[in-house]
Amino acid sequence: MSKDEVLFYCTFCDFQYSKWQGQCDECGKWGTVSELRGGEEVSAEVVSLDTSQDVRRVTTGINEVDSVLGGGIVPGSLILLAGDPGIGKSTLVLQMIECVGDPHPNPLPSTGEGIKRGVLYVCGEESPEQIGMRMRRLGVKDANIQFLPETRISPICGTIRSKNPGLVIVDSIQTISDEQIQSEAGNVSQIRSSTGQLLKLAKETNIPIIVIGHVTKEGVAAGPQALAHMVDVVLYLEGDKLHQYRLLRGVKNRFGPTNQVGVFSMSDSGLKEVKNPSELFLGEHREKVPGSVVSVIMEGTRPFLIEIQALTNKTSYGYPKRATSGFDLSRLELLIAVLGRRGGLKLDDQDVFLNIVGGLHTKDPALDLAACLAIASSLSNQSMPNKSIVLGEVGLGGEVRLVAHFDGRVKEAARLGFNVMYVPSELDNKSQNTRIMPVKDISNALFVLGINKLKK
Repeated sequence: MSKDEVLFYCTFCDFQYSKWQGQCDECGKWGTVSELRGGEEVSAEVVSLDTSQDVRRVTTGINEVDSVLGGGIVPGSLILLAGDPGIGKSTLVLQMIECVGDPHPNPLPSTGEGIKRGVLYVCGEESPEQIGMRMRRLGVKDANIQFLPETRISPICGTIRSKNPGLVIVDSIQTISDEQIQSEAGNVSQIRSSTGQLLKLAKETNIPIIVIGHVTKEGVAAGPQALAHMVDVVLYLEGDKLHQYRLLRGVKNRFGPTNQVGVFSMSDSGLKEVKNPSELFLGEHREKVPGSVVSVIMEGTRPFLIEIQALTNKTSYGYPKRATSGFDLSRLELLIAVLGRRGGLKLDDQDVFLNIVGGLHTKDPALDLAACLAIASSLSNQSMPNKSIVLGEVGLGGEVRLVAHFDGRVKEAARLGFNVMYVPSELDNKSQNTRIMPVKDISNALFVLGINKLKK
């Protein structure tokens, strides 16, 4: 924008206009349109890059976090940690800074070392005393950690420059405001302006900054979706607050892969790393239960064994009920239609309920065949064979197709002792100690299981 050019923007949703108006057409707010003037064009200094120098990452001491970050925290990076309120974001950050607050006694040259200049914790939501209560509950030591109870972005940036810490935590970005913008803290304009200044500060000082953001039903107003293009790394902490597991998922990473997932278990003493996620999700699995099927999903590059349960019951209403937990409802309705038309099962007078054990939510197509056989197993009151795995995507024609990362899924199942595998007939598997049960389509799968007495 040139010096003499004038634009107007909404301080609530950041929508721009060529002239002033009283109401914003985008968000409907009144009196939020303000003037935005351009500045003078000046030249800037250019630098040369020495590619021979390798950037030393800062390890957090938590392997699951380091794996998602691609090996640790890159100096000068701006990281957004997002998730639902109460999911454990502040808990995870406190456990991270306990590990990086003091130098590691034996740093690994390949991964970096701890932070020697301490951690600055910007607490906008809670007071330092309240954070201290959580730290004592989690058993986190407060050595080399300083707190800054401030919500104005200008004093925050000034303190960061003067203290020169090794790591900065901003909890949370929704509470930070820019006094130059005439709007309340938490709206898009305030969040973008504050994050933009933190990004500039991180690049100039080479100090890594972790920004915590909340996800609400609207998504955009909370910040994470609006900031995804501004920050270097976007991490989402996912999970059901009523269950113990948490997934740390990297959806953007300029310094590493985005297909890694960290698995944690929430306890009274904080988040604990889960080395074997399959054991977590199959901890209470029982064999020989009608409607229970074990399958393998992929979270990033990691295969997880999960249990999917189905329950069919004679409907008491005029229209049969379909309900799911952790499984896409529209996908269930599609599979029921395929079972009725291609498999010949009579489900138009049956309520169908589908549940993924452990509160896990997934849309992996590899669960299609497992969901179909779980429904058929419940309808026939016939359980699946012991130590059996079901894998495959089901098409509208009833055909069973291969899914991505098939070999990794099969190896994980075999490692945990599952030796009977219902898989697509195209699979050419010569693995020993496994019994392959190839299925061509959904009708063939029902025939292999001996489910034919309940067909139309």
